[in-house]
Amino acid sequence: MSAPDRDLWNEDLAPTGEAQRTWRWWHFAALWLGMVICVPAYMLASGLIEQGMSAGQAVATVLLGNLVVLVPMLLIGHAGARHGVPYAVLARASFGWKGARIPAVARAVVACGWYGIQTWIGGGALLTLLGVIMGRSLVGAPIPLLGIGLGQLLAFLAFWGIQLLFVTKGLTAVRRLETWTAPIKLVICALMVWWAMDKAGGLGPIFHQPSAFVDGGPKAGQFWSVFVPALTAMVGFWATLALNIPDFTRFAKKQADQILGQAIGLPIPMGLLALVSVITTSATVIVFGKAVWDPVQLAGDIGGIAVVIGLLIISLDTVCCNIAANLVGPAYDFSALWPSRITYRIGGWITAGIGVLIMPWKLLETTQGYIFVWLVGYGALLGPIAGILIVDYWLLRKTVLAVDDLYAKHGAYAYRGGWNPAALAALAVGVAPNLPGFLASAAPHLFGGVGAFWTGLYMYAWFVGLALAGAVYWGMMRGKVGRRGE
Repeated sequence: MSAPDRDLWNEDLAPTGEAQRTWRWWHFAALWLGMVICVPAYMLASGLIEQGMSAGQAVATVLLGNLVVLVPMLLIGHAGARHGVPYAVLARASFGWKGARIPAVARAVVACGWYGIQTWIGGGALLTLLGVIMGRSLVGAPIPLLGIGLGQLLAFLAFWGIQLLFVTKGLTAVRRLETWTAPIKLVICALMVWWAMDKAGGLGPIFHQPSAFVDGGPKAGQFWSVFVPALTAMVGFWATLALNIPDFTRFAKKQADQILGQAIGLPIPMGLLALVSVITTSATVIVFGKAVWDPVQLAGDIGGIAVVIGLLIISLDTVCCNIAANLVGPAYDFSALWPSRITYRIGGWITAGIGVLIMPWKLLETTQGYIFVWLVGYGALLGPIAGILIVDYWLLRKTVLAVDDLYAKHGAYAYRGGWNPAALAALAVGVAPNLPGFLASAAPHLFGGVGAFWTGLYMYAWFVGLALAGAVYWGMMRGKVGRRGE
C-alpha cells in the first residue's frame, strides 16, 4: 500500500493483513448467535403478539424479515472480506472521502441509540435483581424532565460504566465473549420454553390463541396494515449491521467463511428466538391475563430463583450483544471522521456518551414507538445507503476497488473536492418520500394530516429507500466509474 493521507488513515482503519484474517465460519455463526439472542430481538416477536398477531404469524414475520436483510448483509460483507476495509472506508468509494462522513455518522448515531437501549435494558435487569434481593422496589420517584426514577437512572449509569471496560479490549475480546456465551444462551431459551409449556399446559393452548385480525377479533381486517410495517421493522432491526458488516468480515480467513457463517448464524437463530419469544409471550396471556413482552418484567413476575438466574443471564447477554452490535461499528465510524485524532477506543467512548444523552427509555415506552417509529424510521434512512453501496460495489465496480485510493484525497474517489454529488442526490431521493410518513408516525398530533399515500408508503420505508436510491445512483454514475475525479 502506498503512503496514505494521514487525515484518512490510522491503524484501526487500515486494511487487514493476512495475519489478522483469523475468523472462520463458526466464529461468524457464534457472533451472530450472540447478537441475535438478546432482549431487543426477543421483544420483536413478543411485540407483534401484543399488536395482535398469532404465534405463527409473528414467527413467520420475523423469519421473513431476516431472510430479506441477509441479502444486503452478504453483498456488503463481501467487500470487507475481499478488500479488508471497514464500512466507513468502503463508503468512500461511492460517497467520496469527505462525503463518506454522512453515511458513517448516520449509521453511528443509530447505533448510539441502540447502545443506549441495550444499556437501559441491562440497567433495568440489575435494578430488578437488587430489588428482589433487598425485598423492595428500588425504582424511586420520577425525576423531572427525565421521567424515570433515581434508582433507574443509577442502575442505567452503573451498567453503562461496566460496559466501558470492554471498549479497550477490541474485537478479539468480543469474538471470544460471544463464542463462550452462545451455548449458555441456548440453554436459557430452552428453559423459557419449558416454563411456558408447564404454565400454559403444553403448546396446544399457546398456538391456539387466535390472531386479533380474524373475523370477530378486535382488529378484524387490519392484518396487512400491521404486517407490512412490521416486516419493514424486522428488516430495519439489522439494517445497521447490514451496512457495517465489513467491520467484521474484514477479519474473515476466506470469503466462504463470512458467507456460510452469516447464512447459518442470522436467520436460523433469529427464527428460533422468535419461536421462543412467541411461545413465552403467548403463555403470559394465559398465565397473567395479558401479554408481557418485556423479559425483564417477566423475570420479576415469575419470581423465585428464576428471577436471579434470568436477570443475571439478561445482564450478561446485554453486554455481549451491545459491544458487538452497537459499539464496534460506530467506534470505527467516528474514527473515520478524524482518523489522526480519533482512535477506535475514543470512538467507543463517544458512542457510549451519546447513548446516554439519547434517553433510550423514551424509545421503549410502547411497542408502537419501538417497532413502528424507531425501527421503521431509521430503516428509512439506512435503506438508501445500502442501495447506493450495493449498486456501486456490485453493478458499477464489479467488486473491484483501488484500495490505496480509499485512503488518498486525490485518488480515484476524490470526485468533487471529496464529495460525490450523485451519491448525495441518490440519498436525498431515497429518504425524501419516507419523511412525511415518519413525521406522521412519530408526531401524529402535529403531522397526522399528511395523507394516506405517504403513510402507506412509509410502511415500505427500507425497501422504497433502497430501490429509489440505488436506481438514481446507477443512473447518474453509469459510464463514469473508473474515470479519475468522477
